[in-house]
Amino acid sequence: MLQLQTVAIDKPETVNFILGQTHFIKSVEDIHEALVGTVPGIKFGLAFCEASGKRLVRHSGTDPDMIELACRNASAIGAGHGFLVFLGEGFYPLNVLNAIKAVPEVCRIFCATANPTEVVVAQTDQGRSILGVVDGFSPLGIESDEDVRWRKELLRNIGYKA
Repeated sequence: MLQLQTVAIDKPETVNFILGQTHFIKSVEDIHEALVGTVPGIKFGLAFCEASGKRLVRHSGTDPDMIELACRNASAIGAGHGFLVFLGEGFYPLNVLNAIKAVPEVCRIFCATANPTEVVVAQTDQGRSILGVVDGFSPLGIESDEDVRWRKELLRNIGYKA
């Protein structure tokens, strides 16, 4: 039997996170090393849902609050080989996403966002799987010329474009 459900990510509004899928318990240490090797002083929490053996939520990180947040959300999702990285204030996915994607065990990234997010989960007799995410809200229209100018100015003001 197959049941579909959504699991809302529970987090403070400004906290960014990355949700992905990996395939090996070694991922916990490798993702941790990728994060601290990419951004000195990074604050984060990482949780990984082990899919065999003891089937524990494995965890690591540099910030106890972010570790607790990652473990709580990973437990709520409960999908084997799913992982979550919650980033402390002032740290953004843009700065670490490529390093995480370069970890050999990482299979996919579902999202990297601070938006309200719902995870679409399938439940079978065997277990749970992440099917996808609802990241933020639906668009309200097409950007105007003024909106394009605003977007380009914002990216330059925050240092992401020259």
